[in-house]
Amino acid sequence: MRASHADRDAVMERLRIAAGDGRLTIHELEERIEATHAARTYAELDALIADLPGERSPAAEKARPLVLETRAGTIKQVGAWMVPERITAKVTMGNITIDFTQAVCHHREVLLEATCGTGNITVIVPRGWQVVTENIVTGMGSVRNKATSPAAPDATTLRITGSVGMGDIKIKNPRR
Repeated sequence: MRASHADRDAVMERLRIAAGDGRLTIHELEERIEATHAARTYAELDALIADLPGERSPAAEKARPLVLETRAGTIKQVGAWMVPERITAKVTMGNITIDFTQAVCHHREVLLEATCGTGNITVIVPRGWQVVTENIVTGMGSVRNKATSPAAPDATTLRITGSVGMGDIKIKNPRR
């Protein structure tokens, strides 16, 4: 898979931190930064940080979706968390809240696949994000998008697809 500018920037930051911790010499840092600029794929980026401790590589983070599933309980994905490119939320009778306001998102586009029986899925997005609801099949339930503030020029786009039985999917901005 091809790497983006944001992926290269994340690897360069990890390299700088490693050099600051004494894990890389200045010469190694310069070589790896140069190689990072030239990298085109995740495999090339992964090779540059494979021997360093820390977070997972950009390729591994992109490949791993977040799965939230409940039958009758409550799940809250809130606070500071790393947003993957793909999220699956399935609720039968319970409630799921996904709050992006304090989350760290390095992606220009995030896909949320939402399946809602008689429960509810609430999505809270920061002002400036663009939310697109598409290909959603509804039964007796509803999809309400109240996050209609203008999108920022470099905004993340949240695409929501899926199905709703008798429950609700609510998208909103945080309270002021």
